[in-house]
Amino acid sequence: MMLSAIKAPCFAGQCLTNKKLHQRTATQKLRLAPCAAIQLDDLPYSLDALEPHMSKSTFEVHWGKHHRTYVNNLNNQIQGKDLESKSLEEIVKATWNGGSPSPEFNNAAQSWNHKFFWHSMKPGGGGEPSGDLKSAIEKDFGSFEDFKKEFSTAGATQFGSGWAWLVKDGGKLKVIKTPNAETPLASGAGVPLLTMDVWEHAYYLDVQNRRPDYIKTFLGELVNWDAVAERFSSA
Repeated sequence: MMLSAIKAPCFAGQCLTNKKLHQRTATQKLRLAPCAAIQLDDLPYSLDALEPHMSKSTFEVHWGKHHRTYVNNLNNQIQGKDLESKSLEEIVKATWNGGSPSPEFNNAAQSWNHKFFWHSMKPGGGGEPSGDLKSAIEKDFGSFEDFKKEFSTAGATQFGSGWAWLVKDGGKLKVIKTPNAETPLASGAGVPLLTMDVWEHAYYLDVQNRRPDYIKTFLGELVNWDAVAERFSSA
């Protein structure tokens, strides 16, 4: 039989061509596809908004590939489990498992850490904080410059991959560092206020292996002190 002689099926009294039938079927499948439990959020700014300090190319790889992969892997890991109904923050805390992380932890924590990191920066950032946050930093570190030195040292001396953090712990501000995906959100080391990613993919396209240069730029040009102050006031 000639293909042209095959009649296309009808839906709701309308005869569909093979092309339209394919489009209708694809649309129906799309509507039936379940939403992933955890979504990759948009960046709070455009891919090129932090240039020249952090390049569009870095964001295309860091957010567009690395962060996306963490989210996709996590969704695959939690599919069909009780974790699938939880928020990302709840998954991070649950899978930390008292310091004996379950397999889902790394992708969950990296998904959360990166989201927190993106919002820790802004175009025209850097400089110094103000108000109550600045007073607390001066009280707990001696001066803002002393804070910068301690935070920079934490980032520079984190061996291999990890994160540097400013946290509020029992009413006191502290700088800590964590390896790999570990996060104070799960460990209870303090309420996270600011983080800096020191995994090499955070800066290699821009400054190669010069991590101290990246740290200097992060503090001097990128930190969103408004976001940090808001976190501080609600901690």
